[in-house]
Amino acid sequence: MNDERLTLLQTIRDIANKKGVGEISLEKLRQNKAIPNDLLNKYYTKDIDLVTDILTEERKKFEEIFVDHDFDGYYDAIDILFTVSKEMAGKFFSLSPSVTYVWKDVYPEVYQEHIQKRIDFIYMKINVNLQKGIMSGFYRNDVSTELVARRYISRLLDLHDPDNFPPEEFSFLKLFDQMFESFVKSIATEEGLAHYEKKKKSAKF
Repeated sequence: MNDERLTLLQTIRDIANKKGVGEISLEKLRQNKAIPNDLLNKYYTKDIDLVTDILTEERKKFEEIFVDHDFDGYYDAIDILFTVSKEMAGKFFSLSPSVTYVWKDVYPEVYQEHIQKRIDFIYMKINVNLQKGIMSGFYRNDVSTELVARRYISRLLDLHDPDNFPPEEFSFLKLFDQMFESFVKSIATEEGLAHYEKKKKSAKF
């Protein structure tokens, strides 16, 4: 995807963040002065194609956090989680899932494919994190990595649902941090908990 198209999608995403996805249709966007009609018409003729690209970019922004920091070679499982939280805070407006959750019912097939790809990616990375934590002694070696990874994903998906956690009442970042803390404390050894508390005191978001 070229830079011109990415810039257009980011502008549209900004509109969704501020006004909701109800404003994201080709008809309404053509009336929005922030959107060049020539570019919009150049790349999109169907609403569903636009929605697909917005969700794809949302997912890529999330995956870039892991790619940019080469987490597969990172030395500390708990450091990884702190870095993820920090990076999510910096890219919040491109990642916030409650913004696009509305499309679950409007474009169910597109949204489900998006969620499944996100789940598959997170599952892989959580398993890597669990193995690292166990090997370093920060996580208990009696935990089921598959069960913990699935439980983590289930909780993360709950955060997507604005009916469970209305965004005007609960910040996604605050909820994510709470989930992250609960995740660590449920599987950490005494050494891991001590390291976590030390990192928490020095962390700046």
